[in-house]
Amino acid sequence: MSDFTKEDNELIQREFESLRLAALKRCASQEEYEGVIKAFEFANEAHKGVRRRSGEPYIIHPIAVAKIVVQEIGLGYKSIVTALLHDVVEDTEYTVEDVERLFGAKIASLVDGLTKIKSAMDTKMEGGKEQTTLQAENFKRILLTLNDDVRVILIKLADRLHNLRTIESMPERKQDKILSETMYIFIPLAHRLGLYSIKSEMENIWLKFRQPDQYAQICAKIAEYTQTKGVIIDNFIEPISKLLEEAHYKFTITKRIKTPYSIWNKMQTKGIPFEEIYDLFAVRIIFTPKKGSSERKQCWDIYSLISEDYLSNTDRIRDWVSTPKSNGYEALHCTLMNPQGGWVEVQIRTVRMNAIAEKGVAAHWNYKGGKIANPERDMDDWLNMVREVLESPDVNALEFLDKFHTGLLSKEIYVFTPAGESKRMEKGATALDFAYHIHSEIGNQAIAAKVNLKLVPLSYQLRNGDMVEIITADSQKPQREWLKFVKTAKARNIILDSLKGEVKDSIKRGQEKLEKALDSLGVKLHIRVLKKLIDEFKVSNKDELYSKIGSGLIDLTDLEKILKKNKENKLVKYWKLTFSSDKEEKEEVEESSNDEGKEKKIDRHKDYLLKENPLDKTLTYKTADCCNPIPGDPIIGFLDDNGEVVIHKKVCPVAMALASSEGGKIINAKWTKHTILSFLARIELKGIDRLGIVNEITKYITLQLSVNIRKLFFETHDGVFYGYIDLYVHNTNDLDEIIKTIGTMKGIESAKRVDFKDEE
Repeated sequence: MSDFTKEDNELIQREFESLRLAALKRCASQEEYEGVIKAFEFANEAHKGVRRRSGEPYIIHPIAVAKIVVQEIGLGYKSIVTALLHDVVEDTEYTVEDVERLFGAKIASLVDGLTKIKSAMDTKMEGGKEQTTLQAENFKRILLTLNDDVRVILIKLADRLHNLRTIESMPERKQDKILSETMYIFIPLAHRLGLYSIKSEMENIWLKFRQPDQYAQICAKIAEYTQTKGVIIDNFIEPISKLLEEAHYKFTITKRIKTPYSIWNKMQTKGIPFEEIYDLFAVRIIFTPKKGSSERKQCWDIYSLISEDYLSNTDRIRDWVSTPKSNGYEALHCTLMNPQGGWVEVQIRTVRMNAIAEKGVAAHWNYKGGKIANPERDMDDWLNMVREVLESPDVNALEFLDKFHTGLLSKEIYVFTPAGESKRMEKGATALDFAYHIHSEIGNQAIAAKVNLKLVPLSYQLRNGDMVEIITADSQKPQREWLKFVKTAKARNIILDSLKGEVKDSIKRGQEKLEKALDSLGVKLHIRVLKKLIDEFKVSNKDELYSKIGSGLIDLTDLEKILKKNKENKLVKYWKLTFSSDKEEKEEVEESSNDEGKEKKIDRHKDYLLKENPLDKTLTYKTADCCNPIPGDPIIGFLDDNGEVVIHKKVCPVAMALASSEGGKIINAKWTKHTILSFLARIELKGIDRLGIVNEITKYITLQLSVNIRKLFFETHDGVFYGYIDLYVHNTNDLDEIIKTIGTMKGIESAKRVDFKDEE
């Protein structure tokens, strides 16, 4: 612990001064204001002499979090004080009881909640099945307190945002964990709470560190586009301003350009280049509503004014004023054509709506007097849904994280009972989900449904505005097939609970059948055998394997052939290398389970070099089938249950989920030079069909580059062709060079790398 310099103390005072001025506006009394001063002095003393990894005094972090809480989220006194104190219990000798004695029970409760979340996120897992899910279990328990005070999560989001703003000073392994957690949990959470600005900044930081080259390229193109097209938008805005002035509105009009992340995401999901994104600019009208007329009516009045001079695309009107989004967002969106012939999105909001759009659910607390949607009720509905999942004894922690993540991202629809009562459901929910939403017994006894007075099966996907009636029978009971189409966690959990006894019997029967079949072959049931069978039958775990064997869904007739099968590594197919013979494979299968505990000791805090060793029986790593990384891709490594290192792309959704739930398994994986092994990649091609184009492409790849093509697919329609080539390359540099050259060939409109699933 080192003493602070004069410059350090001056920095601390400067940072706190800006917080003090912000807090002064939010505190309701002199007593609250003095409480903020007291909290700063207490935290400053508690963290005295301690520095962050960046070298700055540690107290700068709590001050920065408190500033985000008050300035960017709009919370008040208790939240400011909690933010200042949020690391005191975790990092110093002070306790929650000390905080309660000095600042009261409510602030102590908030600090305790944040301390528990931090402990859960920082849990270290050093092997063992129980420990691998410890982080997720802790996170699950913390979220049980969500209904107590949403401010805990809001302050945690502020804490995470500041950590992201200073992430450069962290080691890469820590960066990977934080970025994955952020994308998997905190960004969807910020979206759900309506914190648009925080969500956007988190997304951009994620992209900057996950795909630094693409982030830099997009930022450069945004700057160039803004410089060349900004004048067109200014000219588009000018007549709108005059119309609103003549109508005596008080307003501001701003230009909004898409964020780098939203552009990158659209490029990935739509498969289009930057130049084909046409909604880069949007215009935002923010007005103060006049007295004597509703905000909704005035939004539509403004739309009527501006659509007189500009052609409107009525198919793209979005009325979030009449029916706000589930996170409280309200606005009227329309799309108008500018004089140059391009479409421009215009967002019409009141000052209140804009505050809610920027600061989310917290901003509603400042507008309780107005006639607005009830965000607290909406949030309570969602939190109750989370609680239902959490309190189910049959949902393990890792499964919960997936459900929580899905729940955060889900959109809602509104359907009605025959009595006209409105019910909110997840988008994609079925009639059976609706039955369980009404009552568990109605779901258990459901046999069909009537939607809009027409008979439909229970698997029918509901649409917005449907009127739903459930038909039941006393003799009905939950069916296993229902699990294939129910969408909601509540329905799934009740069905699973009903089937629990049946599943346990099936698992037991399946294990006995498998052990008997293996015994007849002289093979013991241990982890290597299970892993081979799980891969072969494409099940997720051993219980699912046993259950399907027990229920007759998996046939063990070809068991001996399966155990002998030696799956060729797809990375070395081109070189025709094999790692073991059938005889060696059988010997490996028949090894004693005493060898199962042997695994390489890997230091998670040092770089793990991905070495090329094709002639050795054991490779130094495996590549994940879900994303197929090749040398040069930004990667993240994980230590699996067998002690092997598995490599994913950093942007792989599976990797983000793993890092969020099992962060202690992250490995600092680094590529080394690969010159022998080749890796499978896919190039997608689109263009104008012409005679000989396929021959030209294949000759270049095979004759000039001596690259092996594994698969070639092309189809043409009305003079336009689409196709892809699967080929083996050493690294991303080779692939980029091939794509660059093919892209210059006559008739080629686009050539790009895409992900694929191995179809063999």
